[in-house]
Amino acid sequence: MAADNASSVTEFVLAGLTDEPELQMPLFFLFLGFYVVTVVGNLGLITLIGLNSHLHIPMYFFLLNLSFIDFSFSTAIIPKMLMSFVSKKNIISYAGCMTQLFFFCFFFFFFFVFSESFILSAMYDHYVAICKPLLYTVTMSPQVCFLLLLGVYGMGVFGAVVHTGNILFLTFCADNLVNHYMCDILPLLELSCNSSYINLLVVFIVVTIGVPIVAIFISYGFIISSIFHISSIEGRSKASSTCSSHIIAVSLFFGSGAFMYLKPPSILPLDQGKVSSLFYTIVVPMFNPLIYSLRNKDVKFALRKTLGRLTFS
Repeated sequence: MAADNASSVTEFVLAGLTDEPELQMPLFFLFLGFYVVTVVGNLGLITLIGLNSHLHIPMYFFLLNLSFIDFSFSTAIIPKMLMSFVSKKNIISYAGCMTQLFFFCFFFFFFFVFSESFILSAMYDHYVAICKPLLYTVTMSPQVCFLLLLGVYGMGVFGAVVHTGNILFLTFCADNLVNHYMCDILPLLELSCNSSYINLLVVFIVVTIGVPIVAIFISYGFIISSIFHISSIEGRSKASSTCSSHIIAVSLFFGSGAFMYLKPPSILPLDQGKVSSLFYTIVVPMFNPLIYSLRNKDVKFALRKTLGRLTFS
């Protein structure tokens, strides 16, 4: 079936964010600016963590990986999106579309699962370091961190393979205009000649399993309990700051993602879905390094230290 698709539909045309001519160039420079901020912010945070040895602890190991994913997520989406603002017809090949869809799904599921792993490790890191310092090197060992990260990457690959495989076995009709600025699941399902009920059911099941709401609430219960067990006021304040920053990021990402994927297409038109998708594809990756660094004393100290080195040299 996938081979038939490839022979009958060799390329797709991305409709872009809007077809208003007067908005094309302003939006181009706006999202180009967003992309530059995202790249500088995330690569800068990766560099800071790499250069400063006092940040070589589990919490920042996960934050480094989160920055890498945010950078990669934006790079998979925004450059092709920018093309739609400056070209009359933004064409993407069938293989290119499926590749973009795979990486979009991978980063999408990675962020959901990884963000929970990051915050739990951060809270546990603070709790163990303050309350049980003798067990710190055992409970937060590099092997434990690596296995946790491996599991998160595995969940991302699982989600991407399921959704991309789901699309590959569709039969597409003559129309190849994707009503979106990227190759996303729902716009591609709209072009399918097959009944999309089963495919929409797969989307709903995988999204709800990949992002278990109950598990999120339970994890925050443990987080709050851990914060109350921290006797140090400074440690409790630091943990609360990390937690509140994470709530902001996850609320933006999960809220916009749920608005897009957990509602039937008949209730949410794709034009509105395109706007909501801007939050989890562009806004969250751009703000993550700001949210996790500007409210973090360790990162601000590392930034001052690194800038001091550059100025001195």
